[in-house]
Amino acid sequence: MHIDLPHDHGNREREELLASMWQDEKFETVAALFKQLADSTRLRIFWILCHSEECVINLSAIMNMSSPAISHHLKLLREAELVVTRREDKEVYYRVADTEKAQTLHRMIESLEQLACPDREQNVQ
Repeated sequence: MHIDLPHDHGNREREELLASMWQDEKFETVAALFKQLADSTRLRIFWILCHSEECVINLSAIMNMSSPAISHHLKLLREAELVVTRREDKEVYYRVADTEKAQTLHRMIESLEQLACPDREQNVQ
């Protein structure tokens, strides 16, 4: 992609960068994903589900929220393909999706805030 810029600073790497830049749709997809985790409640639910499979009732108790409110957040996380469900009789269980996208977000969250995974030793300074 060539763009005639008002100031030419001789930055030839910029043309390579712009040539390989995603189309708007891909940026919108990534922005929508981050929007789901911009809510602190969804972020906490996502983090819990990274470490434990839970039902709505248990998540409601953990989060001290109503089941309908938890269900709303889970629906959004499911639509973003960050969590998956499994049904056992009448109970529905939620867990983080086994995808590169979900695992990358999990690592990113823990890295940014140095949150320790219960199943992993970390050297936090």
